[in-house]
Amino acid sequence: MKQSIIHIALVVKDYDEAIAFYTQKLNFELIEDTYQPEQDKRRVVVSPPGSKGVTLLLARASKLEQESFIGNQSGGRVFLFLNTDNFWREYNEMISRGIKFVREPKKQEYGMVAVFEDLYGNLWDLLELNRNHPMSERSEYR
Repeated sequence: MKQSIIHIALVVKDYDEAIAFYTQKLNFELIEDTYQPEQDKRRVVVSPPGSKGVTLLLARASKLEQESFIGNQSGGRVFLFLNTDNFWREYNEMISRGIKFVREPKKQEYGMVAVFEDLYGNLWDLLELNRNHPMSERSEYR
């Protein structure tokens, strides 16, 4: 049997501002933006450039209960992990595009890491995993 996780839903306030952030600030690709009239919502999917793995489904909050989770989907913990083949290139580009880092770059036993916020305050790790890290075998950058 072969299975895979294809999307992670990220609750957002507004489709267009989220698309702008992910495509302009993080350089993600817009994979899909389809209006679904029967539910009066859009199916918006973004992905890191060149990635063939999991994508983000940008899901606009449609209820008050959902709005309370915008920017805090993981209770203040790092929620998403963006791996790159060149940490310093990505870090410097993100800084130049106005990305706010809340933890400075640090060399760890598993590789380089820094923590940044998305437009709503969700925390992300920017990573470059060491080649000997168990996840590096699953990485697109191996």
